[in-house]
Amino acid sequence: MESRFRFLAAALAGLSLCACSTEAKTEAQGETVLDTQFGEATFYANSFQGGKTASGTKFDNRKATAAHRNYPFGTVVRVTNLENGRSTNVVILDRGPYGKNHREGAIIDLSRDAARALDVIENGKARVKLEVLSWGS
Repeated sequence: MESRFRFLAAALAGLSLCACSTEAKTEAQGETVLDTQFGEATFYANSFQGGKTASGTKFDNRKATAAHRNYPFGTVVRVTNLENGRSTNVVILDRGPYGKNHREGAIIDLSRDAARALDVIENGKARVKLEVLSWGS
């Protein structure tokens, strides 16, 4: 129980620090974070494989890509699973999430490759932090 409290306190402290600035240097990587968001991540169904994305590219579940409602196509985003600390970088190539997933708090739809890297497949969704590392065009 005490470890849960410590984790929650650390997470809340991190949230308050991250929410204050939209541009910050991450200490470990020395990278500039251009924007930060918190919410749920979901992932694409297998049936989307090979379909056309909103950016006009062919969707490939085997690549680290994602859909976001507002970020420009080509934006590179570090996605961190807040439940296990795993992170991966994705490129925004599509628009979404929409429908039920969006109404329930999803802010990003991940390819299966990215979802697997974050260990999201089994649960179907996860609480995540998005950090924009570079803007697309």
